[in-house]
Amino acid sequence: MQDAKKAAVVGLGSMGWGAALSLLRAGFSVNGCDVRADVLQHFIEAGGNACTNPAEAAEGADAVFIFVVNSKQAEDVIFGLQGALETAAPGTAFLLCTTMAPSAAIAIAERLEAAGMLVVDAPVSGGHLKALSGEMTVMGSGSEKAFAQAKAALDAVSTKVFRLGDTPGIGSKVKMINQLLAGVHIAAAAEAMTLAAKSGIDLRTLYDVLRVSAGSSWMFENRGEHIVSGDYTPRSAVNIFVKDLDIVTSEAGRTGAVTPLAATALNLFKEAAEAGLGLEDDAAVAKILARKSGATLPGMEDRT
Repeated sequence: MQDAKKAAVVGLGSMGWGAALSLLRAGFSVNGCDVRADVLQHFIEAGGNACTNPAEAAEGADAVFIFVVNSKQAEDVIFGLQGALETAAPGTAFLLCTTMAPSAAIAIAERLEAAGMLVVDAPVSGGHLKALSGEMTVMGSGSEKAFAQAKAALDAVSTKVFRLGDTPGIGSKVKMINQLLAGVHIAAAAEAMTLAAKSGIDLRTLYDVLRVSAGSSWMFENRGEHIVSGDYTPRSAVNIFVKDLDIVTSEAGRTGAVTPLAATALNLFKEAAEAGLGLEDDAAVAKILARKSGATLPGMEDRT
């Protein structure tokens, strides 16, 4: 089977946008689909082909990346009216990059495979900067044939593709655990920065010390910078972790696992969303803790 050289990316958010640009740099012809006209115009300017619906995007593509927000949206863009399945040829590789419950990934994969498609359960990690540079990590599971069909496309968007199993669902399970850690680490970083501010410690100095110390994490290093700078431009929004940590706690409940830290972090993200911060960067959960503590973080001077 020849490597794919025409790809579709459905959902040009922070991760999908980076994947689409990485595919273009690798020499792919890329159809990009998004509901936002301004994003599609920017994609045209970047050298891509703008499509207004998933069916148009999937036509002629050997690999179709799904980068929408949740499993409901994934179902809609694949199986709904003007969905990708309307035009995708048998043997097309669908890469399910959406973070969703493992049960949802399995159900979608089964429907696609029944329609003659190849499927890689392919959630990703690395953040928007890694996506832009083509250095994402892919937590993949699926058949050998599906991976072979998607190999060139996966290589274009990532520096590490983990083969976690031969059936869809395993990739989403591993991503779920990743999101547990990510959400808890963001909440911990927010708590640490708030305590520092309340204690009168200079936040920039604290950040410079801790990011090279044992208490650091990738999330502290990344989101701590957002808090120090007072920059809550959404790279990954609060609402994303409301969704992802809800998956964690729901799946944990079904298996009988106990996840008290994930549950506490979820409550904090929910509180932030209910306070109107859902579309801000997920580091904005620090604002909730700061307001409760009577502390002022950078960027909060006019919104305490």
